[in-house]
Amino acid sequence: MYDYDLLVVGSANADLVIGVERRPAAGETVLGSDLAVHPGGKGANQAVAAARLGARTALLARVGDDAYGRLLLDSQRAAGVDTVGVLVGGAPTGVALITVDPSGDNSIVVSPGANGRLTPEDVRAAGSLFHASRVVSAQLEIPLETVVEVVRALGPDSRFVLNPSPPRALPREVLDACDPLIVNEHEAKVILGAAAVGDRPEDWARLLLAKGPRSVVVTLGAEGALVASAEGIARVASVAVDAVDTTGAGDAFTAALAWRLGAGASLAEAAGYAARVGALAVTRAGAQESFPTAAEVAALCCADPGDNPRTPGRVPGDAPSAPTRGGSL
Repeated sequence: MYDYDLLVVGSANADLVIGVERRPAAGETVLGSDLAVHPGGKGANQAVAAARLGARTALLARVGDDAYGRLLLDSQRAAGVDTVGVLVGGAPTGVALITVDPSGDNSIVVSPGANGRLTPEDVRAAGSLFHASRVVSAQLEIPLETVVEVVRALGPDSRFVLNPSPPRALPREVLDACDPLIVNEHEAKVILGAAAVGDRPEDWARLLLAKGPRSVVVTLGAEGALVASAEGIARVASVAVDAVDTTGAGDAFTAALAWRLGAGASLAEAAGYAARVGALAVTRAGAQESFPTAAEVAALCCADPGDNPRTPGRVPGDAPSAPTRGGSL
Protein backbone atom coordinates (compact mmCIF):
# COMPACT_ATOMS: atom_id res chain seq x y z
CA MET A 1 0.00 0.00 0.00
CA TYR A 2 2.85 2.37 0.82
CA ASP A 3 5.82 3.18 -1.39
CA TYR A 4 7.76 4.63 1.57
CA ASP A 5 8.18 3.61 5.19
CA LEU A 6 9.14 7.18 6.05
CA LEU A 7 8.81 10.60 4.43
CA VAL A 8 10.99 13.22 6.09
CA VAL A 9 10.04 16.87 5.57
CA GLY A 10 12.70 19.22 6.82
CA SER A 11 16.03 20.93 6.54
CA ALA A 12 19.16 20.08 4.62
CA ASN A 13 22.35 21.88 5.67
CA ALA A 14 26.05 21.76 5.13
CA ASP A 15 27.63 21.22 8.57
CA LEU A 16 30.81 23.24 9.07
CA VAL A 17 32.49 21.62 12.08
CA ILE A 18 35.39 22.80 14.24
CA GLY A 19 36.76 20.94 17.26
CA VAL A 20 37.61 23.12 20.26
CA GLU A 21 39.19 22.52 23.66
CA ARG A 22 36.31 24.52 25.13
CA ARG A 23 33.52 26.60 23.68
CA PRO A 24 34.13 30.38 23.82
CA ALA A 25 32.45 32.65 26.32
CA ALA A 26 30.87 35.93 25.21
CA GLY A 27 33.48 38.15 23.58
CA GLU A 28 36.14 35.42 23.65
CA THR A 29 38.11 33.88 20.77
CA VAL A 30 39.43 30.33 20.95
CA LEU A 31 41.50 28.34 18.47
CA GLY A 32 40.05 25.20 16.93
CA SER A 33 40.83 22.34 14.60
CA ASP A 34 40.82 22.43 10.80
CA LEU A 35 37.39 23.03 9.33
CA ALA A 36 35.48 19.90 8.27
CA VAL A 37 32.45 20.04 5.96
CA HIS A 38 29.76 17.36 6.27
CA PRO A 39 26.23 16.89 4.90
CA GLY A 40 23.68 17.62 7.65
CA GLY A 41 20.47 19.36 8.63
CA LYS A 42 17.84 17.71 10.81
CA GLY A 43 15.66 16.62 7.89
CA ALA A 44 18.50 15.28 5.77
CA ASN A 45 20.01 13.59 8.81
CA GLN A 46 16.78 11.78 9.65
CA ALA A 47 16.36 10.60 6.07
CA VAL A 48 19.88 9.16 5.90
CA ALA A 49 19.57 7.56 9.35
CA ALA A 50 16.33 5.80 8.39
CA ALA A 51 17.67 4.64 5.02
CA ARG A 52 20.81 3.23 6.65
CA LEU A 53 18.56 1.12 8.87
CA GLY A 54 16.76 -0.27 5.84
CA ALA A 55 13.68 1.97 5.71
CA ARG A 56 12.29 2.97 2.32
CA THR A 57 12.77 6.70 2.74
CA ALA A 58 11.99 9.89 0.83
CA LEU A 59 13.01 13.48 1.63
CA LEU A 60 11.07 16.68 0.95
CA ALA A 61 13.47 19.60 1.34
CA ARG A 62 15.05 22.53 -0.49
CA VAL A 63 18.74 23.15 -1.20
CA GLY A 64 20.61 25.81 -3.13
CA ASP A 65 21.99 25.43 -6.62
CA ASP A 66 25.54 25.35 -5.27
CA ALA A 67 28.33 23.02 -4.14
CA TYR A 68 26.76 22.43 -0.72
CA GLY A 69 23.47 21.51 -2.37
CA ARG A 70 25.19 18.99 -4.60
CA LEU A 71 27.00 17.55 -1.55
CA LEU A 72 23.65 17.04 0.18
CA LEU A 73 21.98 15.44 -2.82
CA ASP A 74 24.92 13.07 -3.29
CA SER A 75 24.84 12.01 0.36
CA GLN A 76 21.10 11.29 0.23
CA ARG A 77 21.38 9.19 -2.90
CA ALA A 78 24.41 7.32 -1.56
CA ALA A 79 22.35 6.32 1.50
CA GLY A 80 19.46 5.12 -0.66
CA VAL A 81 17.07 8.02 0.00
CA ASP A 82 14.62 8.93 -2.79
CA THR A 83 15.34 12.59 -3.59
CA VAL A 84 12.36 13.14 -5.91
CA GLY A 85 11.04 15.65 -3.34
CA VAL A 86 14.25 17.67 -2.96
CA LEU A 87 13.82 21.08 -4.61
CA VAL A 88 16.80 23.08 -5.86
CA GLY A 89 17.23 26.86 -5.95
CA GLY A 90 15.67 29.96 -4.44
CA ALA A 91 18.48 30.67 -1.96
CA PRO A 92 21.89 29.34 -0.94
CA THR A 93 21.97 25.98 0.79
CA GLY A 94 21.51 26.20 4.56
CA VAL A 95 24.63 26.06 6.72
CA ALA A 96 25.18 24.92 10.32
CA LEU A 97 28.22 26.21 12.22
CA ILE A 98 29.15 23.57 14.81
CA THR A 99 31.76 23.52 17.58
CA VAL A 100 32.52 20.21 19.30
CA ASP A 101 34.40 19.99 22.61
CA PRO A 102 36.51 17.03 23.83
CA SER A 103 33.55 15.49 25.68
CA GLY A 104 31.58 15.30 22.42
CA ASP A 105 29.10 18.02 23.34
CA ASN A 106 28.31 20.55 20.62
CA SER A 107 26.97 24.03 20.05
CA ILE A 108 25.24 24.86 16.77
CA VAL A 109 24.25 28.04 14.92
CA VAL A 110 22.12 27.55 11.79
CA SER A 111 21.78 29.84 8.78
CA PRO A 112 18.55 28.49 7.20
CA GLY A 113 19.17 29.59 3.60
CA ALA A 114 17.04 27.53 1.23
CA ASN A 115 15.35 25.77 4.16
CA GLY A 116 13.46 28.99 4.85
CA ARG A 117 12.06 28.86 1.29
CA LEU A 118 10.41 25.46 1.68
CA THR A 119 6.82 26.67 1.47
CA PRO A 120 3.30 25.34 2.06
CA GLU A 121 2.89 25.43 -1.72
CA ASP A 122 5.84 23.02 -2.02
CA VAL A 123 4.08 20.67 0.39
CA ARG A 124 0.82 20.82 -1.52
CA ALA A 125 2.66 20.10 -4.78
CA ALA A 126 4.12 16.96 -3.20
CA GLY A 127 0.76 15.53 -2.15
CA SER A 128 1.41 12.16 -3.76
CA LEU A 129 4.46 11.65 -1.53
CA PHE A 130 2.36 12.05 1.61
CA HIS A 131 -0.24 9.53 0.52
CA ALA A 132 2.52 7.08 -0.39
CA SER A 133 4.18 7.26 3.06
CA ARG A 134 3.38 5.21 6.16
CA VAL A 135 5.02 7.70 8.56
CA VAL A 136 5.83 11.40 8.06
CA SER A 137 8.48 13.10 10.20
CA ALA A 138 9.18 16.82 10.53
CA GLN A 139 11.26 19.27 12.56
CA LEU A 140 11.29 23.07 12.97
CA GLU A 141 14.29 24.12 10.87
CA ILE A 142 11.75 24.95 8.15
CA PRO A 143 8.95 27.57 8.40
CA LEU A 144 6.22 26.73 10.91
CA GLU A 145 3.50 27.41 8.32
CA THR A 146 5.10 24.68 6.19
CA VAL A 147 4.88 22.23 9.10
CA VAL A 148 1.21 23.15 9.52
CA GLU A 149 0.67 22.31 5.84
CA VAL A 150 2.47 18.99 6.36
CA VAL A 151 -0.15 18.06 8.96
CA ARG A 152 -2.93 18.99 6.55
CA ALA A 153 -1.33 16.92 3.76
CA LEU A 154 -1.09 13.67 5.75
CA GLY A 155 -2.66 10.58 4.23
CA PRO A 156 -5.71 9.17 6.06
CA ASP A 157 -3.69 6.42 7.78
CA SER A 158 -0.26 8.09 7.96
CA ARG A 159 1.41 8.68 11.32
CA PHE A 160 3.01 12.06 12.12
CA VAL A 161 6.20 12.38 14.18
CA LEU A 162 7.54 15.79 15.19
CA ASN A 163 10.79 16.81 16.83
CA PRO A 164 10.22 20.53 17.57
CA SER A 165 13.81 21.66 17.20
CA PRO A 166 14.64 24.49 17.43
CA PRO A 167 11.70 24.76 19.86
CA ARG A 168 8.89 27.29 19.67
CA ALA A 169 5.23 27.52 20.60
CA LEU A 170 3.14 25.19 18.44
CA PRO A 171 -0.43 25.61 17.19
CA ARG A 172 -2.98 23.11 18.50
CA GLU A 173 -3.49 21.72 14.98
CA VAL A 174 0.12 20.53 14.92
CA LEU A 175 0.14 19.27 18.50
CA ASP A 176 -3.02 17.25 17.94
CA ALA A 177 -1.40 15.40 15.02
CA CYS A 178 1.81 14.38 16.85
CA ASP A 179 2.16 10.65 17.52
CA PRO A 180 4.63 11.12 19.08
CA LEU A 181 5.98 14.57 19.89
CA ILE A 182 9.70 13.97 20.61
CA VAL A 183 11.39 16.51 22.89
CA ASN A 184 14.43 16.89 25.09
CA GLU A 185 14.30 18.78 28.39
CA HIS A 186 14.93 22.19 26.81
CA GLU A 187 12.34 21.68 24.06
CA ALA A 188 9.75 20.44 26.56
CA LYS A 189 10.12 23.51 28.74
CA VAL A 190 9.93 25.94 25.80
CA ILE A 191 6.70 24.34 24.56
CA LEU A 192 5.18 24.19 28.04
CA GLY A 193 6.18 27.75 28.92
CA ALA A 194 4.69 28.85 32.22
CA ALA A 195 3.05 25.44 32.57
CA ALA A 196 6.43 23.78 33.18
CA VAL A 197 6.26 22.83 36.85
CA GLY A 198 8.76 20.68 38.72
CA ASP A 199 11.84 18.78 37.62
CA ARG A 200 10.33 15.35 36.90
CA PRO A 201 10.18 14.33 33.23
CA GLU A 202 7.01 12.40 34.04
CA ASP A 203 5.36 15.71 34.91
CA TRP A 204 6.53 17.32 31.65
CA ALA A 205 5.15 14.38 29.70
CA ARG A 206 1.73 14.61 31.37
CA LEU A 207 1.55 18.35 30.74
CA LEU A 208 2.58 17.88 27.10
CA LEU A 209 -0.04 15.18 26.57
CA ALA A 210 -2.67 17.57 27.92
CA LYS A 211 -1.77 19.97 25.11
CA GLY A 212 -2.98 17.52 22.46
CA PRO A 213 -0.32 15.04 21.24
CA ARG A 214 -1.42 11.43 21.02
CA SER A 215 1.91 10.37 22.51
CA VAL A 216 5.10 11.98 23.82
CA VAL A 217 8.73 10.90 24.01
CA VAL A 218 11.12 12.82 26.28
CA THR A 219 14.80 12.11 25.61
CA LEU A 220 16.99 12.32 28.72
CA GLY A 221 20.55 11.92 27.47
CA ALA A 222 22.52 9.57 29.71
CA GLU A 223 19.30 8.68 31.57
CA GLY A 224 17.64 7.25 28.47
CA ALA A 225 14.14 8.32 27.50
CA LEU A 226 10.57 8.42 28.73
CA VAL A 227 7.52 7.44 26.66
CA ALA A 228 3.99 8.58 27.46
CA SER A 229 0.54 8.05 25.99
CA ALA A 230 -3.01 7.44 27.18
CA GLU A 231 -1.84 3.93 28.13
CA GLY A 232 0.65 5.27 30.69
CA ILE A 233 4.25 6.40 31.15
CA ALA A 234 7.37 4.23 31.00
CA ARG A 235 11.12 4.75 31.19
CA VAL A 236 13.50 3.41 28.52
CA ALA A 237 17.08 2.79 29.62
CA SER A 238 20.11 4.33 27.93
CA VAL A 239 23.02 2.43 26.42
CA ALA A 240 26.57 2.85 27.73
CA VAL A 241 29.03 4.03 25.09
CA ASP A 242 32.06 6.31 24.92
CA ALA A 243 30.77 9.52 23.33
CA VAL A 244 32.93 11.09 20.64
CA ASP A 245 30.49 13.55 19.01
CA THR A 246 26.80 14.01 19.78
CA THR A 247 26.07 15.83 16.49
CA GLY A 248 23.06 14.22 14.80
CA ALA A 249 22.37 11.68 17.57
CA GLY A 250 18.92 13.09 18.24
CA ASP A 251 18.10 12.92 14.53
CA ALA A 252 19.18 9.27 14.42
CA PHE A 253 16.98 8.55 17.45
CA THR A 254 13.94 10.22 15.88
CA ALA A 255 14.39 8.47 12.52
CA ALA A 256 14.80 5.05 14.12
CA LEU A 257 11.78 5.54 16.36
CA ALA A 258 9.59 6.72 13.47
CA TRP A 259 10.60 3.76 11.31
CA ARG A 260 10.01 1.18 14.05
CA LEU A 261 6.60 2.66 14.85
CA GLY A 262 5.63 2.36 11.21
CA ALA A 263 6.75 -1.27 11.29
CA GLY A 264 4.29 -1.98 14.10
CA ALA A 265 6.46 -1.69 17.23
CA SER A 266 4.97 -0.28 20.43
CA LEU A 267 6.14 3.15 21.54
CA ALA A 268 8.41 1.67 24.24
CA GLU A 269 9.85 -0.94 21.86
CA ALA A 270 10.53 1.70 19.20
CA ALA A 271 12.18 4.01 21.76
CA GLY A 272 14.37 1.17 23.01
CA TYR A 273 15.58 0.48 19.49
CA ALA A 274 16.07 4.20 18.85
CA ALA A 275 18.15 4.51 22.02
CA ARG A 276 20.63 1.99 20.64
CA VAL A 277 20.75 3.79 17.29
CA GLY A 278 21.41 7.13 19.02
CA ALA A 279 24.05 5.57 21.24
CA LEU A 280 25.96 4.13 18.29
CA ALA A 281 25.79 7.49 16.50
CA VAL A 282 27.69 9.30 19.27
CA THR A 283 30.63 6.88 19.06
CA ARG A 284 31.73 8.37 15.73
CA ALA A 285 32.52 11.89 14.57
CA GLY A 286 30.11 13.83 12.39
CA ALA A 287 26.40 13.45 11.76
CA GLN A 288 25.37 11.38 8.75
CA GLU A 289 28.61 9.43 8.57
CA SER A 290 28.08 8.33 12.18
CA PHE A 291 24.68 6.68 11.61
CA PRO A 292 24.68 2.90 12.04
CA THR A 293 23.28 0.14 9.87
CA ALA A 294 20.66 -2.31 11.12
CA ALA A 295 23.36 -4.97 11.47
CA GLU A 296 25.41 -2.72 13.74
CA VAL A 297 22.38 -1.99 15.90
CA ALA A 298 21.60 -5.69 16.18
CA ALA A 299 25.12 -6.28 17.49
CA LEU A 300 24.77 -3.69 20.26
CA CYS A 301 23.41 -5.07 23.52
CA CYS A 302 22.49 -3.38 26.75
CA ALA A 303 24.61 -4.59 29.65
CA ASP A 304 24.38 -4.43 33.39
CA PRO A 305 26.30 -1.46 34.88
CA GLY A 306 30.00 -2.17 34.82
CA ASP A 307 29.82 -4.71 31.99
CA ASN A 308 30.82 -4.37 28.35
CA PRO A 309 28.06 -2.19 26.80
CA ARG A 310 28.67 -3.62 23.34
CA THR A 311 27.93 -7.30 24.03
CA PRO A 312 26.05 -8.53 20.94
CA GLY A 313 22.93 -10.62 20.89
CA ARG A 314 19.81 -8.57 21.52
CA VAL A 315 16.95 -8.53 19.03
CA PRO A 316 16.62 -5.06 17.40
CA GLY A 317 12.94 -4.68 18.32
CA ASP A 318 13.51 -5.33 22.04
CA ALA A 319 13.49 -2.49 24.54
CA PRO A 320 16.49 -2.26 26.90
CA SER A 321 15.85 -4.30 30.03
CA ALA A 322 18.38 -2.83 32.43
CA PRO A 323 19.66 0.72 33.01
CA THR A 324 23.15 1.42 31.73
CA ARG A 325 25.50 4.34 31.58
CA GLY A 326 26.10 6.91 28.89
CA GLY A 327 24.48 7.36 25.52
CA SER A 328 23.19 10.67 24.20
CA LEU A 329 19.77 11.35 22.68
